Amino acid sequence: MTPSQPGEIEVTDQLERRIRKPVDLLRCTLSCVEIVALVLAGLAASATTTGVETDIVGASRRLPHALLDVAPKVALIGLFLVPVALGLQLLLRRQLRRVGEAVATGVLAAAVASVVDNLLRHAAVSRLYDAIIMSRPGASHVAALDPYLVGLVAYLTMISLVGRPSWRNAMWVAAGVYSIVLVTALHTTVLSLLITLAAGRAIGLAVRYVAGSASQRPGARDIAAALAAAGVRVTAIRRVRQPRTGVAGSRRYAATTGEVTAGEATAGEVTAGQVTAGQVKMGETTSLDVVVYDQDQQAAGAIYRVYRSVRLLGQVSRNTPLSVDHEVERRALLSYAAEDAGAPTPPLRAFVRVGPEASVLAYTHYEGTTLANRNPGCSDAELSSIWDAVGRLHAHRVTHRALTADRILLTGDGQAVLVDPGDGDVAATDLQIRLDLSQLLAELALFVGPERAADLAQEKASADELVAVLPLLQPVVLARSTRHALRHRRDVLPALRKLLSAAVPEGSVVPVRLERIRLRTLLTMVASVVAAYLLAGELERASLASVLRSADWRWSIVGLALSATTYIGAALALSGFVPARLKFFRTLFVQVAGSFVTLVTPAAVGGAALNVRYLQRKKVPAPVAAASVGLAQVVAFVLHISLIVVFAAVAGTTAKTPIHPPTWAYFVLAGIVAVALGVFALPAGRRLLRARVTPTLGQVLPRLLEVAQQPRKLAEGVGGQLMLTASYILCLAACVAAFGRSVPIASVAVVYLTGSAIGSVVPTPGGLGAVEAALTAGLTAAGLHSAVAVSSVLLFRLLTFWFPVPVGWVALSYLERTHDL
Repeated sequence: MTPSQPGEIEVTDQLERRIRKPVDLLRCTLSCVEIVALVLAGLAASATTTGVETDIVGASRRLPHALLDVAPKVALIGLFLVPVALGLQLLLRRQLRRVGEAVATGVLAAAVASVVDNLLRHAAVSRLYDAIIMSRPGASHVAALDPYLVGLVAYLTMISLVGRPSWRNAMWVAAGVYSIVLVTALHTTVLSLLITLAAGRAIGLAVRYVAGSASQRPGARDIAAALAAAGVRVTAIRRVRQPRTGVAGSRRYAATTGEVTAGEATAGEVTAGQVTAGQVKMGETTSLDVVVYDQDQQAAGAIYRVYRSVRLLGQVSRNTPLSVDHEVERRALLSYAAEDAGAPTPPLRAFVRVGPEASVLAYTHYEGTTLANRNPGCSDAELSSIWDAVGRLHAHRVTHRALTADRILLTGDGQAVLVDPGDGDVAATDLQIRLDLSQLLAELALFVGPERAADLAQEKASADELVAVLPLLQPVVLARSTRHALRHRRDVLPALRKLLSAAVPEGSVVPVRLERIRLRTLLTMVASVVAAYLLAGELERASLASVLRSADWRWSIVGLALSATTYIGAALALSGFVPARLKFFRTLFVQVAGSFVTLVTPAAVGGAALNVRYLQRKKVPAPVAAASVGLAQVVAFVLHISLIVVFAAVAGTTAKTPIHPPTWAYFVLAGIVAVALGVFALPAGRRLLRARVTPTLGQVLPRLLEVAQQPRKLAEGVGGQLMLTASYILCLAACVAAFGRSVPIASVAVVYLTGSAIGSVVPTPGGLGAVEAALTAGLTAAGLHSAVAVSSVLLFRLLTFWFPVPVGWVALSYLERTHDL
């Protein structure tokens, strides 16, 4: 509006009616973690918990029978009346939408609980169901989750009982009585009850986060009044668009101040923290950047920050407080520290609180253009100004820790202003200062090029400083936006490191480890858990002890030796298509390590990525490494198809009774043909196929021509692939012979080649499930009894997939320690 009288404020604001609270997402995540922890506890300690349940149920049986019959009905009525009364009270207050959303959420949660109950009764998850209900005689009819209780908890979570102590106490009493009745009279387990409560809370929080909550945020006029009370009189304030990155906070405003005198701020306001920096003179008009931190944004980004804190060392991760109050206090402290250091940062004019819902920081506004929006790029003088501005901070042991292009402002006179140093550190360590410089160098390299960024560093920093900063140029320690930009420009950071390495003494750069847990280590841990779970499930379906007892141990040793030979063939196949000379045993270890990686990746993906990484560590250029691994895969594919055709023809002419594939195989083949025809028939499909195939052929064909000119290399690569395939075929034949049966080798070859092809197409770890089904069906079609076929396949998978897992884990750990991966 336009002010019609002196003292009125021109306000332009647009408040959100509903907002999503990050704390709801955090609490929902914690509730889901609680459910997983409870389920794992039930699986791991079912015996102890069963004892507790038995004691409770045994005690309940000594109660009068009439009481056991009446108690469930009374508890259910009590638990029904309290939420109904709460809903009626809200309806009388005309909060119809709130009640409707809560009721809908409760119905949704109850429906989800009913669906989960039905799913848990399936045989596939019977172990999980038994663990939750602590299965015992007479308890198989018990539901794992109570739909009514789940819906009630979700209903109350959606309404929120914060600020309603009487209703909260009534609900606690009613829920407690109902829970006791569930455990004693209805034989529900304590574990099931806890999971029920956590599930209801998780669903309620999830719906509340997605749908949003009613906003209680103060408006622009309230913010202006709070600033005036702190001695900053605002004549106009308007809402501005929140940038994607840059200054933190929930909302941003642009404000204009009017006449102010230094005596207008009382001593009490200064003591209370409503401080004013740089009072304007009488009649002076200035502009302010007002940043609002709303309480409803508490815990924003908490999950990501926890992840970074766990992964990185303490000095590397930025441990931003979860509390909004602590966040703004820290930002105010850093602003004062930066101003005291003489660094060009916007002065903090006021720090005020607007009621219980928001805190406000008001900074002096600077006109200029950020480095991100600068077109064309900045001059050498401006680059020097940016470096000098950061240097003033570091001279007083203050860091910025968010030196991204949108926080570096270039004014009209060519000076640099560092916006929002609130992510930094006071009394920073040497490591934190060097991390600040590495972020600055990486960001400048993105916007002005690695050459100019390296020239600036060599001009402004000494050789010792460059030696300290160079090993910190790692993507993991850079700002989030910088890492995202570097993913699209992968050549920038290596080029910057190469240019800076030329300016320091050779061999003086020592690698620095900045991570607590590497992604590869985390992957190893996840793979270990997955391996244990999958192995337990597979061994549960078939008795391993009976299979091993009935198998001929001599043929088992032969199969194990043939399984080991496959890794020799894989090492030869890789070496044959790589121009550089590779150490055989180191390459062999990489192939063994690949057997462990396939636990968490499809077989054709994890091994290829591991080989490319290994070749890069051996100084093979990335394009050559990718082309060599791609060529090895293409040759393996061509040989695989050729061998299927050859052995199928041989098996068809030599077998007395032809192999009849199972019926489902025809449907799978028909589906593949239909998909292929659809891709070729549609222009979009042909374009997609061309886009995927052309880059691969562009890499593989030149490499194939190079290998073709080296017969020895070509023979090594092709021979290794043939050795790999022949070893698997013979291993499967040995597993069949271990149970006193024999199948023509051509038929075994067809069965293995077909099964492995299906396993490579199905995106499961090691083709798990698909390979077993295909091999079992193939051996059965070849004339083996179904029980013998299952036992043979189990022994084959044990020797070729599960037995190498611990050896692969050891090989992977060794290669990581020797920096070969």
